[in-house]
Parts: sequence; C-alpha cells; structure tokens
Amino acid sequence: MKVTTTAIEGVLILEPKVFGDERGFFLESFNQKAFDDAVGRHIDFVQDNQSRSARGVLRGLHFQKPPHEQGKLVRVTHGSVFDVAVDIRPGSATYGRWVGVELSASNHRQLWIPPGLAHGFLVTSDSADFLYKTTGYYAPSSEGAIRWNDPTLGIDWPLDGVDAVLSPKDAVAPLF
Repeated sequence: MKVTTTAIEGVLILEPKVFGDERGFFLESFNQKAFDDAVGRHIDFVQDNQSRSARGVLRGLHFQKPPHEQGKLVRVTHGSVFDVAVDIRPGSATYGRWVGVELSASNHRQLWIPPGLAHGFLVTSDSADFLYKTTGYYAPSSEGAIRWNDPTLGIDWPLDGVDAVLSPKDAVAPLF
C-alpha cells in the first residue's frame, strides 16, 4: 500500500496495490495491520456505511462533536468524487484548512480522515457509490455541520458549471 501524507496532519491518502490482467483486477481494500502501520497506531472501526449519489450531489461538511467524534476511512467503488477534509481541531496548526482529493473506482484511492475533522464530498461522475468505515457510531445528538461554501474556508469545489445538489439540512448548515 502506498501512503501519501497531506497538508493536514493525520489525513492520509492510501492507495492499495492493484493486481490486474485481461480478466479484471484484485486489490486488498482493507488490512488491519497495514492500516495501523500507515496511521502509526491501532484503530478500531465499528461501522461500515454506503451511499449512492447522482452527479452534483454534495454531502457535507459533516462531523461528530465530542465525545462521539468519528474517524473515517472512505473510498469509492463506482464513479468518482471530490472528497474534502477540513481541520476543525482547536489548537491544530492547520485549523480551518482543507485538503481535497479525487477518489474514484479507477484510482482505488482511500482517504483516512481522523476524528476531529469535518468531511464532505461532491459527486463528479454520473453517479457514485461511496463507502466508509467509521471509528464511532453515529450519535444524532453530536451531529455537526459546516456550510459547504463557507467563504472563510474557500473550498474550491470542482462544480464545472453544475449547481450543487444539497440536502435541506446541508443547505442551512452554519458557517465555520
């Protein structure tokens, strides 16, 4: 597995080794030991989630407040997305900064987003299947969100002339 650090401490791009031939391909999508080695400590995942979304759907920016923070290991098995992590950890050297990466069925990349960060994604293909493992269970009372187009954050979403399709809740999320 190839591990690439990002501009935000702890956020990692993980690229599994893909074995392919004329029949198709094989990859190991998760290996506990390799993942723990990549992040430098043991991580327990408690839940797997999947969503399917159409082009232009923007989900986020979501997070869970203490004591129910969630780390997420995210990937795409069909289509492509622009995936974003925002550092909202008070006292962090990169507080208020974001990183974005393309995740797709063809590049097989995964993004590790540690607890304490907000997360969102924009579907850039006709549709996308988005899978993610979480380190904590969803706790509605700890749910938080930041408006996707907050000018303070200045996220450069690749909308390419398409209007973002938002949930009613995401459309009225508070500013950072």
